[in-house]
Amino acid sequence: MATYDPFRDLDRLASGLFDTRRGPRRMPMDLYRDGDHYVLSADLPGIDPGSVDIDVDGQLLTIRAERTLPEGDGVKWITREREAASFLRQLNLGQGIDTENIAATYSNGVLTVTIPVSEKAKPRKVQVVADGAASTPAHETIQAHESDQAPQPVDQ
Repeated sequence: MATYDPFRDLDRLASGLFDTRRGPRRMPMDLYRDGDHYVLSADLPGIDPGSVDIDVDGQLLTIRAERTLPEGDGVKWITREREAASFLRQLNLGQGIDTENIAATYSNGVLTVTIPVSEKAKPRKVQVVADGAASTPAHETIQAHESDQAPQPVDQ
């Protein structure tokens, strides 16, 4: 049995009155590189996977989600602390991302987006061929790296 705490209700009321954010909420996320791809993990508890929308427009990745709460006729709420809300997050992918092969999964309230690095942005070997000089072996190689940028969150 739940106990009544008037201070908790007062705090919730004050937060509701002074919270000026009425637009989409931000979702907490982690982003890291693992080999040839980036992995984005975003917390979206209580979200219907069908409401998650991921768009790529040029180099801008946009994630939208909607949490709806069940309504029922004749329901008498004892306490209702969870809110229906919209969530939005945007990332500037930068150069060197394979936008055609971005993939996403949703499990246990966590959205995981896998963002692969494009082939042209991966490190590669370049063979150095000597121009008739005997002192430089023809099999020497140097490693060239294209500039790769990690996806960057876009502040809203």
